Amino acid sequence: QVQLVESGGGLVQAGGSLRLSCAASGRTFSSYTMGWFRQAPGKEREFVAVTWSGGRTAYTDSVKGRFTISRDNAKNTVYLQMNSLKPEDTAVYYCAASQLIAPIYSRAAYPYWGQGTQVTVSS
Repeated sequence: QVQLVESGGGLVQAGGSLRLSCAASGRTFSSYTMGWFRQAPGKEREFVAVTWSGGRTAYTDSVKGRFTISRDNAKNTVYLQMNSLKPEDTAVYYCAASQLIAPIYSRAAYPYWGQGTQVTVSS
């Protein structure tokens, strides 16, 4: 079992930055694939970014060049640095953990989820 707790959401103006954190329980954090998803009102939850246990990363096209996912295995924490935020980035952001390597861009690949943190970007 892995428990995940997100923090760092808030209200920011367009063009601003936020850093989300996700603290995980458990002694095997370093072996998990960690993902960030988001869900805007009235929309499906969508993949944002992923980091594999070895540190490799991948992003959805809409955030490439603006968002950076990273992990600190010593702190059992994964981060999502979000720069140049846009109003369309407004959503609840969720951290998720998986023991799979692939496929990893689908919600179904992740059995463990945090409670979510709200990010609101004003224009």
